[in-house]
Amino acid sequence: MGYLPIFFDVTGRKCLVVGGGEVAVRKVESLLDGEALVTVVSPRLDDALDALVKRGVITHVNREYRRGDLSGFALVYAATDNPRLHREIAAEAHQLGIMLNVVDVPGLCTFIAPAVVKQGALQIAISTGGASPAFAARLRRELERQFGIEYGLALRIMQAAREYLRSQNPDLAQRSQRLKALAESELPEALRRRDVVAIERIVGACLGDGIGLATLGIDPGSLGLSNGQDASR
Repeated sequence: MGYLPIFFDVTGRKCLVVGGGEVAVRKVESLLDGEALVTVVSPRLDDALDALVKRGVITHVNREYRRGDLSGFALVYAATDNPRLHREIAAEAHQLGIMLNVVDVPGLCTFIAPAVVKQGALQIAISTGGASPAFAARLRRELERQFGIEYGLALRIMQAAREYLRSQNPDLAQRSQRLKALAESELPEALRRRDVVAIERIVGACLGDGIGLATLGIDPGSLGLSNGQDASR
């Protein structure tokens, strides 16, 4: 089985989860993180899902899956403990050309869900091709220790820098050179130390004299930094 690693935009798309247990909770939460419009089909719901239904966050169809339920959905998770039902869902998804993940049954899936390290806009997806989810989980834990919150914060600064330079500098080559310098700088390390002085120095050195966080429209407090002070002292 060959897999192409992609990131699928589910923002505003209708997605379905068949099942109402703990595994379904995790799938629903991941879809909500992606700002999907989520429907759950199940006669029973975990308390966490029930709370989401009562808040109007997700839609609940209070019954077992029926053929035809997949119509109109961009993506489906099958998260029940019923192998026969999973095969029925897979047959319908295949017929309709809908992306399907059947939990722990790679042979029925058209996509598999990777283990994900997420820090702000940074996402690192880990897949073992379905061979060992447990090993993927181990790798995720190791990467979470390596890539902390400072990488998500660095990406916020990088995005703001890109938008600022695009509005101020028509020279594409020069913009690219400055952004590359910032990307390869010690910005994450300075953010890890909460060293505002070093952060400002790095931003100015890479983007141009006089350019700092304020120029980019970023309040140090929004990054969890002490305004204008070296928080490591």
